Amino acid sequence: MAKFKFEYIWLDGYKPEPMLRSKTKVLSLDTYDGEVDILPDWSFDGSSTQQAEGHSSDCILKPVRVYPDPVRINGFLVVCEVLNPDGTPHSSNMRATIKDDSDEFWFGFEQEYVITENGAPLGFPEEGYPKPQGPYYCSVGFGNVAGRDLVEEHLDICLDADIELTGVNAEVMLGQWEFQVLSKGAKKAGDDLTVARYLLHRTAEQYGVHIDLHPKPVKGDWNGSGMHCNFSNEKMRTTGGKRYFENICKAFGTRHAKHIAVYGSDNEQRLTGLHETQSIDKFSYGVSDRGASIRIPISTSLNWKGYLEDRRPASNACPYNVAREVVAAVKLADKPATPKRKTTAKKTPSTRGRKRKTAVKA
Repeated sequence: MAKFKFEYIWLDGYKPEPMLRSKTKVLSLDTYDGEVDILPDWSFDGSSTQQAEGHSSDCILKPVRVYPDPVRINGFLVVCEVLNPDGTPHSSNMRATIKDDSDEFWFGFEQEYVITENGAPLGFPEEGYPKPQGPYYCSVGFGNVAGRDLVEEHLDICLDADIELTGVNAEVMLGQWEFQVLSKGAKKAGDDLTVARYLLHRTAEQYGVHIDLHPKPVKGDWNGSGMHCNFSNEKMRTTGGKRYFENICKAFGTRHAKHIAVYGSDNEQRLTGLHETQSIDKFSYGVSDRGASIRIPISTSLNWKGYLEDRRPASNACPYNVAREVVAAVKLADKPATPKRKTTAKKTPSTRGRKRKTAVKA
């Protein structure tokens, strides 16, 4: 028998955004090929993670998806849902709130983040600021980028873990980066991004730096960090049509407040109408408009087939919440319009052809 190491990963109950937690279970097995069903549930101290009281502290970790861990020998990364002792989903378990997990829905999360050291973005001088934004986006060269070694290592580890990262790039602010991950199905989209975030934080430990997911890590004339969500369903990709895409955008508009409520804390600091954002209290959509709430990519508008980009989610948003609300909005646009009921005026009985009755005096 061989020793296999399983890193059970979950989201805790801290607010306004949960933190990542994990612990290692070692199992002796003849062989293991990534099956999630044979992994046992495991308890943890919920009183230390804001998920239980001390007098009744046990919460349950239920394995739901497994990834290979490229860093460990015989290692695997295990995404877990948090359950109450009776087996029901814990109130912090946002994954369990996803009801439509059809893989016809595709998600492309663009996760922006800032690498910080001693409280400042990597590459910033000890006092003051670097030269203004302009030369940093997708840049190369000393002084224009910072943290490339960490970013490259994280990219390789994610690909080896079977997470479909489709790209990385330096972002608009110095020390700010982005990775993109493509997934099919709302739950898998949340799982993939959760593990990619976990691996990013774990890799950063080796470099002695911090990963900051705050949507506005540096105040002033600097870009914030988002988690733009590109999305499509089968009809958007194959049938499409301008009217259909516009109906989807309008459906998102009717749910704007509901989406903003779960799109990340402190997002008002980022969604100001500046720095490629729309104001948090407004909703708009437009072709190739990075200042809109929903951007219609130019490639989509050419034949009205493809995907849309929701630019509102903050970098610290819970991906399960975002995916759930996106699916709900798209399905709202898919609902057939309720036909208007015809109202028929009540007709007054006709007197035509009838003899008028005359009153007879007594």
